[in-house]
Amino acid sequence: MPRKKSPTLTDHELRLMNVLWRESRGTVADVLAGLEPPPLAYSTVLTTLRTLEQKGYIAHEEDGRAYVYRPLIARRDAAKSAVDHVLGRFFGNSPGKLAVTLLGDAPLSEDEIATISRMIAQRKKGAK
Repeated sequence: MPRKKSPTLTDHELRLMNVLWRESRGTVADVLAGLEPPPLAYSTVLTTLRTLEQKGYIAHEEDGRAYVYRPLIARRDAAKSAVDHVLGRFFGNSPGKLAVTLLGDAPLSEDEIATISRMIAQRKKGAK
């Protein structure tokens, strides 16, 4: 039976997904070669790819003796799922509470402030 799809990726899973999102596809060796330091063992990459496949994040096809893995979920969708998870667990499903926390703690560039201001203005007008 396939594992239940987790709303968030572990650190190892995210590292491997980053390679697959960047390259679109790859074998275990390709993913291993595409990892940023620190390195992981071949067996760790293989096991983590199998876990990601069981969770429904990736799929494979056979190319000779090798399995070639590809992402089934876009980076943006994975990020949205993770944010939704945090939103529900820590902010009572209130995007406003999350936004206030984020805006209160981090320095923003002028471009980021302008983008946020535009988004707020659009929301006030009822546009999406």
